[in-house]
Amino acid sequence: MVDASAVEMLAEVLCGASAILFTFIATFSRSPKAEAAVQNLIFGLLIAAAVVLWFLPSVGGELWGSDYLPRPLALFCVILALSARMNIKGENVSFGANPHSIGRAREEE
Repeated sequence: MVDASAVEMLAEVLCGASAILFTFIATFSRSPKAEAAVQNLIFGLLIAAAVVLWFLPSVGGELWGSDYLPRPLALFCVILALSARMNIKGENVSFGANPHSIGRAREEE
């Protein structure tokens, strides 16, 4: 039999580690190799977290007092894992105005 508290702890560790790495991805992006390695690591951690979160209610575990919450969070982990694989390399994807372009436009006028 699987200990539910161990599965809960594993889910929290996987989610926490991926959140910390996701927070510091800009630091790792200084080197293309480091960025790719961390992106792959985040992807793996999030997919593992999704599997563990999906499995958690089956063993009688709960997350933050809820037995309903783990499965929606597992789907959210999959979405984050896919976004961690996106590599936009500083490209402007919003195509909106930013304070720098507004300032330059005013200077040109």
